[in-house]
Amino acid sequence: MSSGKILSLDEVAAYRTNLRKEGRTVVATNGCFDLLHIGHLRYLTEARAFGDFLWVGLNGDASVHELKGPGRPLVPEADRAELLAAWRIVDAVTVFPEVRATDFLRVVQPDVYVKGGDYTAESLNPEEGAALKACGARIEIVHLVPGKSTTSLVKKMTEKKD
Repeated sequence: MSSGKILSLDEVAAYRTNLRKEGRTVVATNGCFDLLHIGHLRYLTEARAFGDFLWVGLNGDASVHELKGPGRPLVPEADRAELLAAWRIVDAVTVFPEVRATDFLRVVQPDVYVKGGDYTAESLNPEEGAALKACGARIEIVHLVPGKSTTSLVKKMTEKKD
């Protein structure tokens, strides 16, 4: 299978079936990934280490706007998906329109689900947690890179310079 595929939600089930036949360990994570930075790269690298196939669920533009507020996303979903898919550690990217990744997780059925250190297994959205439990996914929490976030970059860019 080639690396860096962008798959629609409609294409996920068939692709996942093939990965299962190949015995691949699918790791899934999700987020906005607006204005990619080193924190994202380190996070995804750590996530990829839990398996041999990393699938990134990407919040669509409307959900990023709802989550992050006015002026966001900075980068349109198609561009964010293409950038993520180009990283060699990312095997597949799927854009989902909702704020929560529940439907993405239901179809991907990951073996391992990774979230950043700003979450705990207990603080996950209950619907997302139920989707993960239904497919038997193991939940892993990885470290955040201190001071590395899109929000902090946006703040730095908009601060007045003396």
